[in-house]
Amino acid sequence: MSGATLIRVHPLDNVAVAAAEEGLPAGTPLEGGAALREFVPAGHKVALEPIPQGGEVRRYGAVIGRALCSIEAGARVREEMLELPQPPPLDKLCAPHAPPPELEPLEGFTFDGYRNADGTVGTRNVLAITTTVQCVAAVVEHAAARIRRELLPRYANVDGVAALTHAYGCGVAIDAPNSEIPIRTVRNLALNPNFGGELLVVSLGCEKLEPQRLELPSAELPLVRLQEAPDGSFEALLGRILELAEQRLERLNARRRVPCPASGLVVGLQCGGSDAFSGITANPAVGFAADLLVRAGATVIFSEITEVRDAAHLLAARAASADVVEDLRREFAWYDAYLARGGADRSANPTPGNRRGGLVNVVEKALGSVAKSGRAPLAGVIAPGERAARHGLLFLAGPASDFICGTLELAAGMNVHVFTTGLGTPYGLPACPVIKVSTRTSLARRWPDLIDFDAGPIATGGMTLEEAGWALFRLILDTASGRRTWTERHGLENSLVLFNPAPVT
Repeated sequence: MSGATLIRVHPLDNVAVAAAEEGLPAGTPLEGGAALREFVPAGHKVALEPIPQGGEVRRYGAVIGRALCSIEAGARVREEMLELPQPPPLDKLCAPHAPPPELEPLEGFTFDGYRNADGTVGTRNVLAITTTVQCVAAVVEHAAARIRRELLPRYANVDGVAALTHAYGCGVAIDAPNSEIPIRTVRNLALNPNFGGELLVVSLGCEKLEPQRLELPSAELPLVRLQEAPDGSFEALLGRILELAEQRLERLNARRRVPCPASGLVVGLQCGGSDAFSGITANPAVGFAADLLVRAGATVIFSEITEVRDAAHLLAARAASADVVEDLRREFAWYDAYLARGGADRSANPTPGNRRGGLVNVVEKALGSVAKSGRAPLAGVIAPGERAARHGLLFLAGPASDFICGTLELAAGMNVHVFTTGLGTPYGLPACPVIKVSTRTSLARRWPDLIDFDAGPIATGGMTLEEAGWALFRLILDTASGRRTWTERHGLENSLVLFNPAPVT
């Protein structure tokens, strides 16, 4: 069912979403002769038929909960009416009997990028300064500001300076189990293709995360240890950082964009400020574009482990091999145990804003979130902090936090980010373009200078899913070629946040 008032995603659904931006008043007629029994805000659910106590409440053709009380046709379906179902049991996950068919190749699509010596391709040309410890963050931020002000105007082909600061490096159990996650994240952030291989590291000198632990691929790692500078003045320290930065700016400035096949793209997908329209408009449009990217040979990364946990069986059914299913099982089991150690579970995920946007629980949220992955075979699983090691559709097993997820996708090698939102967020990342996709036209109208692509017309019939997917695919190619997103124009860059499940001492 779709139209100006209600949207039912799947024929088996017994609830539909109020589509009208102003909500639906009591008395609005439903198919079958029933009518709304009360006002229903936009994005919230309506029972299309009587649902008995204990009965299944279905959206996306799946059970999102069981009714804790009888729900009449035309009633608004609220969170407190539903019992949260158990997540799919991990021991029941299995690979399909035959590998899912590969999507038909899509040839001839290119973008203008920066080729790197290691075979990767940058979509931006940025000087990055890596840090080993939070103690040097203020110094590096200060140095980056001076580089932008004093040096960067002379290097027109360099897009910017990224200070890769973080709250890690000391006061941590550096050899504890899982401590390798933040360490390899810091290492792989420095290797992001948008940095062109020009490494520069600033260290304090007494931290636990010593520079050699990063194992960066450079025989002569350009390193400034603040505590070991021969001239102890602060200005001399800054001067040394600026001197090393200028050497790298010279080399970066000599680079030029050249035509590159779409297979050079590593596109990270994420959602934040989600609402009930996320799984109807923006995420399916991104999923269609993701399939086009995979068909063109690109790498597509989706993440947010708690937001796909309830769709684990759907991912396993698309796994390219039994090894992929085993990797999924391992990462999901680890994360289930991680949450349990903290006295939490996946039900803690939906935010107050998600609920205001019509999402009743994490199951509904997950089923809408996984739509970003399209329908391509799942080619692999990336452990948190690791780099993507192959092309195709990959799942990154990281937390659902916008900032941790974005940081991990950068470490995985992402060179373009696509971010869907229903409620709106100014989220941005350093050194990587973020394409912001709205689930509703009302958000695009309210924030015309923050939303890059409006998927809202899908809900009203003003645009088909296929049209939206192709338009988004072309926008990704244009952005990879240098078209600036709104977050770039405004200079919006959220801080990097490392995922550190190890103890802090």
